[in-house]
Amino acid sequence: MANQLLGFQHLAQQHGIELVQPLFSLSQLGAVRQRALSPQGETLTWPPQYAPPNHFAGHFEFGLKYERLNLEFCSRLFAHLGPADITAWVQNEPTGRYARRTAFLYEWLTGQTLPVPDTAANVAYVDAIDSSSYLSAPKPERVRRWRINNNLPGTPAFCPMVYLGPDAQRDWLFDIAASVQALDAAYGPELLLRSAAWLTFKESRASFAIEHEANKTDRVQRFAAAIRQFSGRMPEPLATPALLTLQKAVLGDKALRLGIRQSPVFVGENSFRAQVVHYIAPDCAMVPGMLAALQAYELKTRGALPLARAAALSFAFVYLHPLADGNGRVHRFLIHHLLAADGAVPANLVVPVSATIAGSAKGRADYDSALELFSRPFMRRYADAYRFGPRRTCPDGVESNFQFLQTEDAQHAWRYPDLTGQTHYLSAVLRHTVEHDMAAEAQLLRQYDSALQALKTVIEMPDADADRIIRSLKQENWAISNKLRKAYPQLFQEDGPWFDLHAPIIQAVRAAFEPEKD
Repeated sequence: MANQLLGFQHLAQQHGIELVQPLFSLSQLGAVRQRALSPQGETLTWPPQYAPPNHFAGHFEFGLKYERLNLEFCSRLFAHLGPADITAWVQNEPTGRYARRTAFLYEWLTGQTLPVPDTAANVAYVDAIDSSSYLSAPKPERVRRWRINNNLPGTPAFCPMVYLGPDAQRDWLFDIAASVQALDAAYGPELLLRSAAWLTFKESRASFAIEHEANKTDRVQRFAAAIRQFSGRMPEPLATPALLTLQKAVLGDKALRLGIRQSPVFVGENSFRAQVVHYIAPDCAMVPGMLAALQAYELKTRGALPLARAAALSFAFVYLHPLADGNGRVHRFLIHHLLAADGAVPANLVVPVSATIAGSAKGRADYDSALELFSRPFMRRYADAYRFGPRRTCPDGVESNFQFLQTEDAQHAWRYPDLTGQTHYLSAVLRHTVEHDMAAEAQLLRQYDSALQALKTVIEMPDADADRIIRSLKQENWAISNKLRKAYPQLFQEDGPWFDLHAPIIQAVRAAFEPEKD
């Protein structure tokens, strides 16, 4: 009996359910109850008294009680099983909370109605998922048929899931609002707002660097303007008109491909011998329905944890890849917008997450790894399911020879991705961005203000000249460069009338950036 599988893993093995994203929990029989955690998941060992009845209802109820929910698994299992097992369970336990939750999930995922009557009106409502552990809808929809509070964050067309864990185990989830407030207390709102202009441009340039277009100054400026204009100020950012407005603001009116895509798309690259496919996005026929579902997801989750919302919606968007062009930039814009819209950061303050991503080789590699949490297992599953055939012209004018052959099978994964890992990633990036990058920028501005004030106590001059002198001295490691001598000969020539001010000027500026330690 040792190592006998229980719960969802038992049912997956029994019915041959193959998943893009594996089940996180593996339950097995053993001598003592214990939990072993690894990056791939958790192994739960249960003594014999926990063993469920060896049938569908027993193992599915066990999974709902003790294991992490995987909607892709449920979708594939229900499509494979059909209604008989769930119908029998409900008939045997018409008021049972796990039977009702399972029946609700079956009808919700498959769109089929089970041949059983509605639950009796005197039965208490129960939540569809555990709102204390998952990103869920704060205002559930009551489903009278099953006496279920439908607090799932999305709809059957598109419902990414994020497992947050119990409150006591959420140290990993960065409290961005509290951290930004701490910056405000340390440096003051005026200083943070002054840094916003530079941070916005820095974020825009970094976002284009991720797309290998950092040298396109006009595009960088357009994206920076879009952040300033729209971040935190779009009532329904995922509605098609809003997306098109944002796409034009980012790409310009003369971009070749604007609008919702109507052609197949894959993320890849050309190698010397062939095209390499890294990810295949949902079929274009699915895009309008999934995009509408993602918009519903955004509305349903309002009031939930801002960072989890930002991660789920932004990564779900980039995996859907709904636009003909600009998906990556809109994906990163959504992070800014949602954090601002949810009040986690002020609307006029930019958190330069793209700058953290693009700022180092590790940052870029970690970002790629976060994207690959879904794309890599997807491509392992469908490595032989695509081909390049005859070229055809799609409704949006795109010529394509790409064909994906397993759309119906892949829809279970496309519609129900688990974005827990991506949420962990974004939390870590935001923590580093706020606590290091933004704090460093605010500190630099404070030092500059001190240097400007100190310089003007030595000699009065316009701010523009003072700024040039401060920047030059700092860049030249507190030495007067020949360029500075030529720009200000009266002040910095060795035989000039103000030669005796050289040392006080350098000392005043340097002290602001390198204060003496006690």
